[in-house]
Amino acid sequence: MFTSRCVNRLSCFLIPAGLLAVVILTGGLTRQDDSPTPTTADGPSVWKIDTVHSTAMFRVMHMGAGAFWGRFNEPTGEIKWDHTGQACPEFDVKIPISSIDSGNSNLDKHLRSPDFFNEPEFPDMTFKSTGCTPNGEDKWDMTGKLTLLGETRPITVKLEKVGMADTSRGMRTGFEATFTITRSEHGMTWGVERGSLGDEVKIIVALETIRQ
Repeated sequence: MFTSRCVNRLSCFLIPAGLLAVVILTGGLTRQDDSPTPTTADGPSVWKIDTVHSTAMFRVMHMGAGAFWGRFNEPTGEIKWDHTGQACPEFDVKIPISSIDSGNSNLDKHLRSPDFFNEPEFPDMTFKSTGCTPNGEDKWDMTGKLTLLGETRPITVKLEKVGMADTSRGMRTGFEATFTITRSEHGMTWGVERGSLGDEVKIIVALETIRQ
């Protein structure tokens, strides 16, 4: 207890202030809030596929002369992914065969028939990832299972994150996947023996996803 009087107002302020500084520097005051330091990592989130802004393109040789392109519209599904790092995304995607779009209604009808995708019996094709490894910044080599015409086969996909934006309509991320399948392995053999249509099909899937 201090019994001496302060010489002036300034000294009355400096003495207790100095003592407080000494206490702090020597660790005399302990932090009352000992809760863990918050982390910036968000952890895995669910990202829903934006059907309007997503598509799957396919390319196949026609008559050995030209590369014919078509597309599937309205892919659905979701992705589980921690966007704060290079974590492996988990894909679960479904594409309705009815959405096939070649630009010609008669050809679309043929493609939906048993000669090709057999929509009445197999209305959807699906892809589910099984794992992946990083292959550069925002790029992965992804393994998964593609189910087409009732045949489920393993495939390897080149996956790339093409963009990310925090918009007025939510956090969005775009992915692009590229891979090749062999039609005959899934039982789609029309035109293969005659050489009128290629057996190998290149597929590019462009997905825009919204964080839920």
